[in-house]
Amino acid sequence: MRIRRILAAVIATAALAGLGLTGAATAATAAKGVPSYVTPSQCTQGGGTADLMANLCKGGTHNGEKID
Repeated sequence: MRIRRILAAVIATAALAGLGLTGAATAATAAKGVPSYVTPSQCTQGGGTADLMANLCKGGTHNGEKID
């Protein structure tokens, strides 16, 4: 009988932990939709070229990100 209680507690804990992970994954996905802004110097330091006419960083690690 004790084993069943322990097993039930473990399953309940795993289920609650699974819900927490699902919520974290949803929050991470929502954060990806937010546009990223970099400064012209960050764009240049990342190996890109700051196109101030289009307000975009072209090339490098920040390629395609908007310049603020």
